Amino acid sequence: MGPLSARLFLERGRPKSDRLGKIRSLDLSGLKLLSEHLDPKLLGRLKQLQELDLSNNHLETLPANLGLPHLRILRCANNQLGDVTGLCQFPQLEELSLEGNPFLTVNDNLKVSFLLPKLRKVNGKDASSTCSQVENLNRELTNRVTAHWEKFMATLGPNVETEKAQEDFVRSAVKDVRYGPESLRDFTQWRVRMISEELVASGRIQGRETDVPERRPEARAASKPRARLVALKRPDDVPLSVSPTKRVCASPAAQVEGSPAGSDGSQPALGLEPLHFLQCHSKNNSPRDLETQLWACAFEPAWEEGHLPAGNPGATSQTVATCGGEAVCVIDCQTGIVLHKYKAPGEEFFSVAWTALTVVTQAGHKKRWSVLAAAGLRGLVRLLHVRAGFCCGVTRAHKKAIATLCFSPTHETHLFTASYDKRIILWDIGAPNCDYEFQASSLLTLDTTSIPLRLCPVASCPSAYLLAGCEGGCCCWDVRLDQPQKRRVCEVEFIFEGSEASGRRVDGLAFVNEDVVASKGSGQGTICLWSWSQTWVGRGSQTTVAVVVLAWLQWSPTELAYFSLSTCPDEGIVLCGDEEGNVWIYDVRHVLERPPAPPATLQAPTQILKWPQPWALGQSVTKTMVNTVVANPTFTYLTALTDSNIVAIWKRH
Repeated sequence: MGPLSARLFLERGRPKSDRLGKIRSLDLSGLKLLSEHLDPKLLGRLKQLQELDLSNNHLETLPANLGLPHLRILRCANNQLGDVTGLCQFPQLEELSLEGNPFLTVNDNLKVSFLLPKLRKVNGKDASSTCSQVENLNRELTNRVTAHWEKFMATLGPNVETEKAQEDFVRSAVKDVRYGPESLRDFTQWRVRMISEELVASGRIQGRETDVPERRPEARAASKPRARLVALKRPDDVPLSVSPTKRVCASPAAQVEGSPAGSDGSQPALGLEPLHFLQCHSKNNSPRDLETQLWACAFEPAWEEGHLPAGNPGATSQTVATCGGEAVCVIDCQTGIVLHKYKAPGEEFFSVAWTALTVVTQAGHKKRWSVLAAAGLRGLVRLLHVRAGFCCGVTRAHKKAIATLCFSPTHETHLFTASYDKRIILWDIGAPNCDYEFQASSLLTLDTTSIPLRLCPVASCPSAYLLAGCEGGCCCWDVRLDQPQKRRVCEVEFIFEGSEASGRRVDGLAFVNEDVVASKGSGQGTICLWSWSQTWVGRGSQTTVAVVVLAWLQWSPTELAYFSLSTCPDEGIVLCGDEEGNVWIYDVRHVLERPPAPPATLQAPTQILKWPQPWALGQSVTKTMVNTVVANPTFTYLTALTDSNIVAIWKRH
């Protein structure tokens, strides 16, 4: 597409006219426009323009000073925008469309709400909820920056150069003032810089709320009616309140073999406090829905522009994805806010998994995506670009339901899917094309003799072997892609407590470190810790091998199945829910450091979190099953899912 022209404007403008100054609506969609094609001098002649469509182009930014003072509707869907601050030149904007810009995040949504005081709709949805969130964040940030200003001024000596002190204050405010979830850090830092610069420009210490310029007056006036509308009903992303008297009950001190802890031989209980109880998966957002079953959750790894934070390869964000019913939700654990919600009518989601991909824009810039895979009853894998809020790929992976899935820890595009058709398939989802669509290809098919329930790449050699907990036991496959067979049967079946245990269901499976595996089944009342390396070395050429047990952990003797266990390798923690709504927590660092030989006694849990009863819904839930519990590797946040449509979030003190 060449430079825009007045003739093109007259052809595509409405109403039809021979003068640019009379055009009120202009359609420039689908012209492959780049940012440099938007000529401010030419667009500035559209003095009466109220509606502009720039969808389906290749815009990375909006040039400043486009000169459209009366613009009320702007459509910029399906571009490559990476910044929204240029929208401040359209103060009269009421409707905005930004779908399909994969590099925009929830931070940009908040910036848009702040910059455009008259905005009523974003992507076809009411903007009042976002505006209310921005007002709350802005008020708290203003208070915190003001307090930081007062503290900073109190430490200054009498001979400090004013200009340098002001620069130091702005830098320190941006560095030290924190509020809200880590996922909103870009927005909060952006506002902290603005607020601190306004304070510096004012030349005096101002009042906390009344005098500090927190937003343009017209922005506040425009947002008040919206905030009142939000207050009339509870949106599905607002956490249910929990009475301050409800606290997590630790179990009595559990006697633990080899424990390094307290004087009575017990390990100290972890300080965990319930933060939020959510019903974000409810049908029609009804608080009466206590039947939708929730199945899986996963914390988003904290990737930052293509790499993990330096010196902390196990870091994770406080953002967790949950699935159940027809919805996948992405939740900030600190605030309980549902950042994104994806619905697929007729689906029932059973599993979610995260990966991060590097994509290249039309202009050759590299960007890092967090992609969430979700799958379930219909056998489809959906790839969700979470921050941009759209589904960018759907793959028919199996003819039957998908029980679980996981990404390879060594290949960011390799995805394992396990189905009720008794197959595990390794897919390469590939890189998205120019339209941000995926075309997945099958690399390997693994046949099972029973339904696979849990998948776990072997921690010490994840590209070589895959473990699976199945209805018929625990199996292992060689998944090296340099081998000729593209369809493979189970290489080894692992058994527990002798040959009589062969064929038992394994519905919990996870590595505690690079060698130690935690696994469980129903009806045994135990969780087994066993050594991968010792078991593998001793197998010889056998296809059935008894595991080398390191320890047995006491757990519920329930006959009910499908309680998924998880681990925090960085903390040496094993977690599992039960049929009574409890969360069993085991500190197994002593086993990892000095395994007992032989493991003669059961290790009791370090702690059992009791479900707070009754909790704040319109009706009391006296008993609920916690079928999934996951914590981030630093064990800062713990998320539990129930069969009665409750997402519970705890935080460690």
